[in-house]
Amino acid sequence: MRRELFEPEHDAFRDTVRTFVNKELVPHDEEWERAGQVSREAWTAAGERGLLGFAVDEKYGGGGVDDFRFNVVFDEELVAAGMSGFGSPLHNDIVVPYLMKLATEEQKQRWLPGFCSGTTISAIAMTEPGAGSDLQGIRTTAVRDGDEFILNGQKTFISNGILADLVIVVARTDPDAGHEGISLLVVERDMPGFDRGRNLDKIGQKAQDTAELFFNDVRVPAGNVLGELGQGFVYLMQNLPQERLSIAVGAQASAEKVLEATKEYVTSRTAFGRPISKFQNTRFEFAEMATEVQIGRVFVDRCVQEHVRGELDVEGAAMAKWWVTEMSKRVIDRCLQLHGGYGYMTEYPVAKAFLDNRVQTIYGGTTEIMKEIIGRSMGL
Repeated sequence: MRRELFEPEHDAFRDTVRTFVNKELVPHDEEWERAGQVSREAWTAAGERGLLGFAVDEKYGGGGVDDFRFNVVFDEELVAAGMSGFGSPLHNDIVVPYLMKLATEEQKQRWLPGFCSGTTISAIAMTEPGAGSDLQGIRTTAVRDGDEFILNGQKTFISNGILADLVIVVARTDPDAGHEGISLLVVERDMPGFDRGRNLDKIGQKAQDTAELFFNDVRVPAGNVLGELGQGFVYLMQNLPQERLSIAVGAQASAEKVLEATKEYVTSRTAFGRPISKFQNTRFEFAEMATEVQIGRVFVDRCVQEHVRGELDVEGAAMAKWWVTEMSKRVIDRCLQLHGGYGYMTEYPVAKAFLDNRVQTIYGGTTEIMKEIIGRSMGL
């Protein structure tokens, strides 16, 4: 089915992104996978080409276009090239809304120019060793001391954690106020007491630096509070739909890419004297997978359209997040099976996709949490 999501300017932008990805990222992917992180030069190269901060006002160095379809194009091209390590989806899709909607003018002038140029890499620190999907279980504290907050706690599984220069930290500023005691504080790279633990050894997305973060009596200026005190939980709930839609976009693109690559493989690979594609089982497998992938594409594009209009609700984003990521996981697994023993070899793209995509049903809220959100929205 023909996609009706994009306008000519998005198609032109795709050409720009594809050129950048193939020239600046793809040649270094193996090196970054071994190192466990991408280079800072990749970030500044993206900034020079206007690929960071599409929705940021031009006066701060951004694109000045609040149209999530540009984010979708960038995300899809990264997936098409197999670049799971470059953390621009977190930077562009997840952090931007917090800074644009909540930051004061002074904060925007301080942070956004570097954000858009790629010299300031961002992250958001929600998850803790004892608090994942349950944000109300957060134990990191920020205690007021004059014009500062003293921040103490630990975060884990933080994407961009090693490279990040600016981290939005979710912390309790009032331990007795439940979810109304949660606030957002921005911690900057060189603040004393802010330390990074190990770059976590994951089964996939090897070039994506994912770290433990430690805050030991970090003195955060009151001027680094993002938004209003005690409103952090509300802000998180308002911005999670875009994060979950971003994950669905990536998962959908992954399913499409792997399905197409597998089609090429079964057409050229022979068994018992004929191509694997000529066996009825193969055709039935592809018929089922192609149908599911097409359903996912139509639904994701519709969600993006609603989001651009400001109409995508929490439940719709949760539906896209859980169903598309589970579909993608299922399709990639079936494609790996069709590769036989070669699917288990890391030099084959299907194996890398299998490992890189497994986390999609976990981060941003697990499948089980998404179903809980949807069920509650139905009054159950």
